[in-house]
Amino acid sequence: MNRVLAVRLDSDGDVLITGPAIRALANTADRLDALVSPAGHAAAGLLPGISELLTFDAPWTGYLPSAVDQGAIRALTRNLRRRRYSRAVIFTSFHQSPLPMALLAKMARIPFVAATSVDYPGSLLDLRHQRPVGHEVRAALDLAVAAGGRLPDGDDGGLRVKQVVRQPLPHERGSYVVVHPGASVPSRAVAPEHGAAIVAALLSAGWPVVVTGGPADSQLAAAVAGPDAIDLSGRTDLAQLAGIIAGAACVVVGNTGPAHLAAAVGTPVVSLFSPVVPMERWAPYGVRSVVLGDQQQACRDSRARDCPIPGHPCLSSISPDAVVTAVAQLAEITVAGARA
Repeated sequence: MNRVLAVRLDSDGDVLITGPAIRALANTADRLDALVSPAGHAAAGLLPGISELLTFDAPWTGYLPSAVDQGAIRALTRNLRRRRYSRAVIFTSFHQSPLPMALLAKMARIPFVAATSVDYPGSLLDLRHQRPVGHEVRAALDLAVAAGGRLPDGDDGGLRVKQVVRQPLPHERGSYVVVHPGASVPSRAVAPEHGAAIVAALLSAGWPVVVTGGPADSQLAAAVAGPDAIDLSGRTDLAQLAGIIAGAACVVVGNTGPAHLAAAVGTPVVSLFSPVVPMERWAPYGVRSVVLGDQQQACRDSRARDCPIPGHPCLSSISPDAVVTAVAQLAEITVAGARA
């Protein structure tokens, strides 16, 4: 039996962009399981092609990585060994090493391990893939194909989630804009007062605004929403958030998970993009978008988790009027496309 393990030990957004690669592997496997982190579990549950989800809190990845737990590592290797996978394909971002997970896969006696690696892998990888230039979605898909995957006929390789149920909104008044001010990494989030000014400008332009975020974002979301926007922070799981985003005319969001969720449900994105990671690798993929933000700031490509420049100029330089203009542009295209 050709049992394949796809590994992506990152957050929800990273898991979502691996979706096309996972579909390609599932298409050529008898069964595909996915090993994800607790932070990526909800997103993995939305992806087509996965038979079973396994979870591991890896100590070498994540914004706040866990301590090394030898018992958890031993339990994972035993579990993987019992499942008798024929292949493991380890997906990472351009700046991450797959080698810690590759070592565990070898310890679990998986006979074929594939990953993209700049570092010398020794005997840990059976396929050492070279990352192509371009978007992270394409890089992951290229690895999957090199490891024996192939997209199903008619699959365009775009981001996708399982069927989304649109969510009713309190006091809904036709088309609305979602503003998601938070981010999994602080350097990619807008300041509360900046987010509030963007929401106020959208409201003044006649857009009903829905502010979203996780439970940890409730204070930020409340400050951004003010008295006139609908604040849904902490009130939706990821599937429900997908339903909220799917019903929106546009989403205003930083380079974080909900931007990729919007792409997966086909909603246009105004991307408030902090250049700490390359735009060409992480901009919204396969969906209409406008990218705002000063991409030439000194933090460019630094992968900084907290903004190293006073005033956060890459994002604070974005005027609320520019956001309103971008939303109007994308919403007009969306309406025109719906009428066509």
